[in-house]
Amino acid sequence: MREIGQRLSSNFYNGVAVVSMDRRFGVHDLTAALGSLPGMPFLPYGTSNAASWLAERDMLLVLDGCEHLAAEAQDWLRELLAVAPGLRILAAGRDPLAFSPDQVHRL
Repeated sequence: MREIGQRLSSNFYNGVAVVSMDRRFGVHDLTAALGSLPGMPFLPYGTSNAASWLAERDMLLVLDGCEHLAAEAQDWLRELLAVAPGLRILAAGRDPLAFSPDQVHRL
């Protein structure tokens, strides 16, 4: 997934953030993982500050292992997409996120 992120980074003004998940991920885990990436600020857990910061970006969020996302993390991502027109999510996992509208490409 990192290689895909690197290839696509030039298509987004604020680049690409890749988060790999190998265990259950809630909102706190997701924002902590994003905040630990180079060039990303600390994103406060479950607050509008994280959403407002991301809402101002033109970026791709790559989620590897999205089957590990907890329901509240999926809800947070859904809400985030509603307020962040420049944010795109590429989710790789065993099951689709089932966001509307989304595109599923089986590999």
